Amino acid sequence: MQASNFKTIFFSGARSGAPFVLVVIPFALLFGVVAAEAGLNVFETLSFSLAVVAGAAQFTALQLMQEQAPTIIVLISALAVNLRMAMYSAALTPHLGELSTGKRVLAAYLTIDQSFACSIAAWEQHPEWKTAEKFAFFIGVCAPLMPFWVAASAAGGLIGQAIPQEFALDFAVPITFLALATPMLRTPAHVTAAFVAIALALAFAWLPYNLGLLVAGTCGMMAGAYVELHVERQVLAGSGS
Repeated sequence: MQASNFKTIFFSGARSGAPFVLVVIPFALLFGVVAAEAGLNVFETLSFSLAVVAGAAQFTALQLMQEQAPTIIVLISALAVNLRMAMYSAALTPHLGELSTGKRVLAAYLTIDQSFACSIAAWEQHPEWKTAEKFAFFIGVCAPLMPFWVAASAAGGLIGQAIPQEFALDFAVPITFLALATPMLRTPAHVTAAFVAIALALAFAWLPYNLGLLVAGTCGMMAGAYVELHVERQVLAGSGS
């Protein structure tokens, strides 16, 4: 791939990711504040954000740590919240699987909700792109997001409780996931998985240590997989007749 084409596609990805800066900053600031309240210092907060790069899992782990939950529950819950990354990885493999080991490691590190959602949408619009071009767009999406995620996490850790509650930084969490998930509910399987997960998350909200999320997420994926298999069987039956 020519350098000029790489730059063009890279900056196209950066433009796609840039609007999410508006929610990444308050999201990361809020994490820094919560981390400070949980007793983490700025270095620990910064290291947490750099190593994990998964806000929902980080919030889950911190909340459970504050509730003195057993370590195994903290780990299982954080992994369960991040289980979607395994599904993202499976969906990304046909597009990025031919990259070198180093680039695949980098892609794995940069696999976040925004990079996945924006890239999948762009790749569908540009089926002619080769693997290198797809990778250029993928890392481009993260280019404007990662610096703000890290910097705002550190700033939140430094500021701590100095941010007034009236600022309501926690609005960024649901808005981010709504903005990413809603456009991707394009098949009956997606809609079923989302509906079942939401319904069960509310129904089992009483379970301790947020275990209701584990139940809801697992059942949502099972329901979505069942609907997808049912639709595929109908398609095959129709084509066979």
